[in-house]
Amino acid sequence: MNLATILQERARRQPDRPALITGVDGSERVVSYAQLEEISGRVATGLRARGIGRGDAVLVWVPMSVELYALLLGLFRLGAVAMLADPGAGAAALAAACRRGRPKMLAAPWYAHALRLRHPSLRRIPTHLTTSGWFPGNLTWSRLTDGEPMVGCEATSPDSPALLTFTSGSTGEPKAAMRTHGFLLAQHEAIRSAIGLGEGEVDLATLPVFVLANLASGMTSLIPAGNLRRPGHVDPAPIARQIARHRPTRGGASPAFFLRLADGGVRWPECVRLYTGGAPVYPRYFPAFAKLAPKAGVTVVYGSTEAEPISECTGESLSAADFATMRAGEGLIVGKPCENTRVRILPPQALRAAAQPTEPAEFDAMEIQAGGEGEIVVAGPQVLRGYLDGVGDEETKIRVGDTIWHRTGDCGRFDAAGRLVLLGRCSAVVATPQGTRLHPFSIEAAAMEIAGVRRAAFLSHDGRLTLVVEPDGRAPSKDQFSPLARLGVEAVAFVDRIPTDRRHNAKIEYPALRARLARTRLVPISN
Repeated sequence: MNLATILQERARRQPDRPALITGVDGSERVVSYAQLEEISGRVATGLRARGIGRGDAVLVWVPMSVELYALLLGLFRLGAVAMLADPGAGAAALAAACRRGRPKMLAAPWYAHALRLRHPSLRRIPTHLTTSGWFPGNLTWSRLTDGEPMVGCEATSPDSPALLTFTSGSTGEPKAAMRTHGFLLAQHEAIRSAIGLGEGEVDLATLPVFVLANLASGMTSLIPAGNLRRPGHVDPAPIARQIARHRPTRGGASPAFFLRLADGGVRWPECVRLYTGGAPVYPRYFPAFAKLAPKAGVTVVYGSTEAEPISECTGESLSAADFATMRAGEGLIVGKPCENTRVRILPPQALRAAAQPTEPAEFDAMEIQAGGEGEIVVAGPQVLRGYLDGVGDEETKIRVGDTIWHRTGDCGRFDAAGRLVLLGRCSAVVATPQGTRLHPFSIEAAAMEIAGVRRAAFLSHDGRLTLVVEPDGRAPSKDQFSPLARLGVEAVAFVDRIPTDRRHNAKIEYPALRARLARTRLVPISN
């Protein structure tokens, strides 16, 4: 079993079909399945000639591009490991990642190699590859790919490592998530089933792992022209030109990306389906999605690094009553669990006692029935069974017989229809002196319905239950927030920007927000 064999079969069956389209205007590049197969074969030959083989790790810092996927597939063909670590995570996190992954090569554009001047952990990597441009002393992409293409793939098992990624490390040393060939194939099947990947379609693709699923499904991936590391800040104009030229029928991205296109005046008449997730999808976003793509249905996908996907929900399945309950602060509906995915709601206090192996009957007895809230735990073929060397397993994994359950850290419940409802991070739940538990998503969804609110975040600060508001233009008056007092809000604070995560530009970064609030005045509100 080798993931790259799927591409080889696709190249044999549909050699001339475009696999990847990048760039816009004069920089456009269209690569067919046959061409991608040949380039990845040349990459494999060049890597093997430089001593990269089975089990060796290559640190990959390459933006979404033809080079990225040729490199990933070349590594998979060799049975080597593609190691992805965020160069902006900080020196300590980067050093920890290099210590854990022990990469033999750094592959990156020329400008990223300058980081070696500041990070000793990068200088200790033996070989350096420049995937675009030139950097002194580095192996160039043209030299790497000047040999004959490798024929076939190295034999790998379902347990052979393929892709190594790292958590942010914001709460300690980063955890290393090793995806095997078997796991990536199971993830592909789960994604294909959940969002209906169809051969021959053109997909505006912003998430690297979903492009791998597209390639395995025979689709064309149109990679947006822009800095996808900041999806909420891309320039809509070149992406609009790509859409007009290639007429993709579907797209997947964080809500911040689609909102940015809609606000930028992009119109996408050919689109029939938008897939979004990775961050809260509030009811007020749906009109913006409809403005962007009037004929498109919307599918909300819930998942995480360790379990992708977990559940999915179409906008068509949500009734007016469903939207009303979400606006009223009842949580965000994210649908029924995906095929072959098991989801349970367990009380956090029980999970603290369940770090050791648990018998199925004990585990079943912990489950909270429909309507009750608790931590979401998940199991399935696309759920990561453990971290590299077991570091992090004790806090996040529960072994129940032969099944490994993953603790998502998200608080939620099942509604009467069997749909999963998200309430926010367990760590962000606020307990009042009266014993009431207040959930961020519930209050934020209600706040987002107030005119003039661009983004909102709820937390306890300076002894007050505070709603932080990033205005959309002129700040709303405090009186507009008085109805939220019934949900527990005691004060409102206005800031120019609420800090969000790097990947999706949508998840609230609460530690950074608390630091900002230290310099911000709180305004009391009341009914």
